Amino acid sequence: MEVRRRLTKPSAAAAADEPFKSHKQRHIHDSSPKASDALPLPLYLTNVLFFALFFSVMYFLLVRWREKIRNSTPLHVVTLSELAALVLLVASAIYLLGFFGIGFVQSFIYRANQDVWEVEDGSHVEQYILEEDRRLGPCASVRPPPVRKNVPVVPQHPAEGATALPEKPAEIFSPAASGDDEEIIKSIVEGKIPSYALENKLGDCKRAAAIRREALQRITGKSLAGLPLEGFNYESILGQCCEMPVGYVQIPVGIAGPLLLDGREYSVPMATTEGCLVASTNRGCKAIYASGGAASMVLRDGMTRAPVVRFGTSKRAAELKFFVEDPSNFDTLAAVFNKSSRFARLQSIQCAIAGKNLYMRFTCSTGDAMGMNMVSKGVQNVIDFLQTEYPDMDVLGITGNYCSDKKPAAVNWIEGRGKSVVCEAIIKEEVVKKVLKTNVASLVELNVLKNLTGSAMAGALGGFNAHASNIVSAVYIATGQDPAQNVESSHCITMMEPVNDGKDLHISVTMPSIEVGTIGGGTQLASQSACLNLLGVKGASMESPGSNARLLATVVAGAVLAGELSLMSAISAGQLVSSHMKYNRSSKDITKLSS
Repeated sequence: MEVRRRLTKPSAAAAADEPFKSHKQRHIHDSSPKASDALPLPLYLTNVLFFALFFSVMYFLLVRWREKIRNSTPLHVVTLSELAALVLLVASAIYLLGFFGIGFVQSFIYRANQDVWEVEDGSHVEQYILEEDRRLGPCASVRPPPVRKNVPVVPQHPAEGATALPEKPAEIFSPAASGDDEEIIKSIVEGKIPSYALENKLGDCKRAAAIRREALQRITGKSLAGLPLEGFNYESILGQCCEMPVGYVQIPVGIAGPLLLDGREYSVPMATTEGCLVASTNRGCKAIYASGGAASMVLRDGMTRAPVVRFGTSKRAAELKFFVEDPSNFDTLAAVFNKSSRFARLQSIQCAIAGKNLYMRFTCSTGDAMGMNMVSKGVQNVIDFLQTEYPDMDVLGITGNYCSDKKPAAVNWIEGRGKSVVCEAIIKEEVVKKVLKTNVASLVELNVLKNLTGSAMAGALGGFNAHASNIVSAVYIATGQDPAQNVESSHCITMMEPVNDGKDLHISVTMPSIEVGTIGGGTQLASQSACLNLLGVKGASMESPGSNARLLATVVAGAVLAGELSLMSAISAGQLVSSHMKYNRSSKDITKLSS
């Protein structure tokens, strides 16, 4: 192999060897012109000046940014002083990057990409770099060779007059630089590369998922053959929905409807793996439609967050309770809270004391977002404000479970959380008989004994219904809501009464804590966004902020109403078991299926 020798400039890393160089060497380097010679000030003073300039304008801009956020001032509106600060920030950053950044980066590039041997030749030292002409070609001077690990040089015995050359070291490429997936997989299996860092290092989310998937299979010895990888936009979940993906789960989406609600027709998407669920809800929608439709009303709209703080005495905790619940202080606290967002508006603060500990349940409107992050930011602002008035207050947590999120709780059942909705319909007698295959009296009696008395006997908390959770979960998954919030969102009481001289059926569902949003989280994914678009509630409402989320909540309640009506009718008519045997069991002969 032809090898050529090239004298190179000393890199920044070689500066550390400066004290060990001979006087002649230093003289040669010192005599060469430098860029710093053109500076009006000594180099160290220039560096200090630009450092001070960079950090001072950065601090000024951050302070101005914070003030704009608190005052709800658009960030793109800048004053002359802010514009000047931006120019100075860019100028100082360019200088610092040019002075420090380039040399710092080059030092690592040259040290990692070139094997340098120092060969003594009398009074001075020359650096020789081995380059492979056939690999690098005519671009050898501008394209560095692949990254190699430094290995000891083993000298050979060259012929007389020839330059002593080392053996070619074994080339161990950096996985990310070489593009070799196999090397990366091996590094993950061996614990050299963390799996969670793949997206950041590779810059390709799909490739990262594929590599992580293969590494997982090798580590566990289990196959993921049935878990699909292709056909999903992994960039859409980065930093938002799911970490360390290895594929995605397929959940079929069915359509129930049309649901005639408040004079409008909705085709309700339901993502589920339970047979009969979509068909049953669809039958309920048919019965509602044939009876003239359902009506709904949003009773309350407010997301909650409840921090827990502690004092030295119960008296001090009570003093803060009285302070935050005093109507004369509400406007001040609301102004502090509302600075966190354009849409967050504080509605109330409800406190509870347990000894020296105080729980403050903040309730606020959150526009079309579900609003957990929004309310948390507002609460943090108020906590910081109260800390100045009550310096002995010890903040134990931004959430103390008095909210209460993703747990069945009486406070949500009584006070509500998210959207509180009631939905009702009057089902005509002939529809009850022909579509639902039962009668009004049987439905009313069953509802009392099952949904009311039976649930009370079981000590149910918000579970006075037949299967509200079924419909809520299916709609939540289809529309990108947080499935875990099905816990409190499924709080529901189903009521049935005979009306019109006992001939027709009045049915209603009251759901005090439906937690939904049409922006943020999983609502931005393609499939879920399509389902929201089907309902006409995709994204945020520009005309009336919050109206899309409220409309989605009423659709959820309407779908629950249809599901309750159909299931209760199936139980009343004795059809539950037969329908599940028909639609919820596979007819395949498993003895004939190949293993």
